[in-house]
Amino acid sequence: MIITETNLEGCFILEPKIHIDRRGYFVETYNHKQFENELGLDINFVQDNESKSSKGVLRGLHYQRGKHAQAKLVRVIKGEILDVVVDIRKSSRTFGKHFSIILSEKNKKQLFIPRGFAHGFLVLKGETVFSYKCDNYYNKASESGIIFNDSQLNIDWVMPASEIVLSDKDKRLQSFETYINEN
Repeated sequence: MIITETNLEGCFILEPKIHIDRRGYFVETYNHKQFENELGLDINFVQDNESKSSKGVLRGLHYQRGKHAQAKLVRVIKGEILDVVVDIRKSSRTFGKHFSIILSEKNKKQLFIPRGFAHGFLVLKGETVFSYKCDNYYNKASESGIIFNDSQLNIDWVMPASEIVLSDKDKRLQSFETYINEN
């Protein structure tokens, strides 16, 4: 597995070895010992989640507050997404910066997102299945988010806003400025 740190402190791209033959392919998607040795992190993932969405669906930018914050290891099983993370750790040297990457069933790349990040993704192709591990259980009372098209963050979602499909909840997320002033 090739592991590369992104421009955001503590956020890593993981590129697994893909073994392909006439039968199909095999890929090891997670190995705790390698994860711990190569990243220097002892993460205990406690919950796996999966979602299915159609082209144009944008989920995010979500995060969990306080003691319910979550580190995530995300990947795409089917389809393709633009995955976006924002460092919302005020003490971080990369606070307020974002990173985006294409994750797909073809490239099999994964993204490790540490606690203290807002996360979202936009489905770029057909029907997409997205999977992720979390190191903390979901807590509804601690969920929050930042609006995807925040002018201060200026994220390029590579798709016109008119083609983006949001949940009612995601349409009402706060601005990054509100996040800064409330936290």
